[in-house]
Amino acid sequence: MMDAIAVQMTNISKYFGTQAANDCIDFTLRRATVHGLLGENGAGKTTLMNVLFGLQVGDKGNLTVKGENLALDHTPLESMRLGIGMVHQHFKLVRTMTVTENFLLGLRIKRYPLLNPNVVRNRILQLSDRFSLHVDPDAYIHTLSVGEQQRVEILSALYRDADILILDEPTAVLTPLETEQLFCILKKLRSEGTSIVLISHHLEEILQIADEVTILKAGKVSGRRTIDASVQAKDLSRLMVGRDVLFDFSKEQKPAGDEVLVVDHLCVRNDRALEAVKEISFSVKAGEILAVAGVDGNGQRELCETLVGLRKSSAGSVLMHKEPITEATPLERIRKKISYIPEDRQQTGLVMPWSIQENLILKQFREKPISNRVFLQKHAIQTEAMRLQQAFSIKCQGVGEPVKALSGGNQQKVILARELDLQPKLLIACHPTRGLDVGAMEYVRKQMLELRNAGCSILMVSADLEEIFQIADRIMVMYEGRSMGIVNPSQGVELVGHMMAGIKDAEELV
Repeated sequence: MMDAIAVQMTNISKYFGTQAANDCIDFTLRRATVHGLLGENGAGKTTLMNVLFGLQVGDKGNLTVKGENLALDHTPLESMRLGIGMVHQHFKLVRTMTVTENFLLGLRIKRYPLLNPNVVRNRILQLSDRFSLHVDPDAYIHTLSVGEQQRVEILSALYRDADILILDEPTAVLTPLETEQLFCILKKLRSEGTSIVLISHHLEEILQIADEVTILKAGKVSGRRTIDASVQAKDLSRLMVGRDVLFDFSKEQKPAGDEVLVVDHLCVRNDRALEAVKEISFSVKAGEILAVAGVDGNGQRELCETLVGLRKSSAGSVLMHKEPITEATPLERIRKKISYIPEDRQQTGLVMPWSIQENLILKQFREKPISNRVFLQKHAIQTEAMRLQQAFSIKCQGVGEPVKALSGGNQQKVILARELDLQPKLLIACHPTRGLDVGAMEYVRKQMLELRNAGCSILMVSADLEEIFQIADRIMVMYEGRSMGIVNPSQGVELVGHMMAGIKDAEELV
């Protein structure tokens, strides 16, 4: 019945140049259901939802929302009028304004004639408490971590009482407990009639909460499934990448080497001059992966930026190979073979207007054969870029294409290719697989294990406990800027989950 359908997209096609991001896609979202949308990076998932929300204009096809025909060139304002809310993978926030000011910008005068900032602020706090998505309404966006910004986006959609929700990787920065709480909220919204599209690379999440799933591959629908007990993660991954994907990694057990990185009583302030890292001490040995677990916003970003020289510490020391690097510049740290995968790929990891090949050689432009110390060598740059593009399966029309034209996952692959190919002695990896599909996740984790086995020291920040327990040798949990302790993966997920919530520290639970 048509009244049971919230969204009907028929024969949707969207081209960028000659490349089809969406190629004659049919997609149906039924009322009061959770519909999972899966696919590799660049498969066209976000493009399809951008066409639905009005951020991009489809080239052909038909679109119906709640029985009302919607032109392909409709605006986001028209989508919001029909009750569509979208939480974007790349946030649509004004970084120089506060959380409350961003909410005020998005509110329609006709619906909210009295835009009182205090009323909006209190409503944000109420929603924040209700959905356990804690956000400071007075904080400036540029001072928030990626995870905190994502919470702002989720709250923004909930603020407008949307009954069609599009969520692009909403759980990437949540603890298992918070993910469970979010799913309880989504189930409650579904029971009240809300229709939800959930884009996620976590197959188990789709199996846990989705009623139906559509899988895209190379811009086309490769499969549809109704989720029941017979559907397994391997079935979905096979439809996504065309082969079985490795979910369990065997870590070669061998003694770690000497200490490479030693951090002693490090203190760091955030952009609001508040203490974000509080007297943290730890070490990372050669041939070891030390994972940092914790909800985003607990000092992980400030810690990583300090270790790579992008932020000054207020106290404490950092040693590499027993030599102090506390005051070393970013360039000096690069020359010491420190690689960095930042959490915000667009603001910190890439120069968005530049080409893929220019971004790939950012850290090699002084070296042969990329440079002869006077001029850049265009042929060598292109050859190196094409090698990395093929090795890391970066989907693009050519390495001369602007990196801003790539999907989020492929932008992440550009950073990974540049940083991992340098054969670092120390790798600081902040959410290295965030936004990647299962096939790309498998590749990145294998690469990190190979680096570890070759003697590289790796400090990996991740909110994905599955990833942490797959490849980490030890786990340090951060909560409110402090270390809750360092544990071994064999001590279990439950222990780490408690520590992430700040309930206990390792010594009390072991």
